[in-house]
Amino acid sequence: MEKTNFENLQIYKLSEKLSDQLWKIVVRWDMLAKDTVGKQLVRAGDSIGANIAEGSGRGTDPRFVVSSE
Repeated sequence: MEKTNFENLQIYKLSEKLSDQLWKIVVRWDMLAKDTVGKQLVRAGDSIGANIAEGSGRGTDPRFVVSSE
């Protein structure tokens, strides 16, 4: 089975854009909001791409592989 290069997947690229946008939004918040909800929101956004990367490194049933084309 061929390994998927997750960085070429459209969903991964979208997750990176989302993460960048979340950072740009949260950085403008006041300190209390950043320190509470802001940190959680940024971590959640960052974890999307991390989960895609982690999942692409595991053995996957070929029926569930998404083409990067």
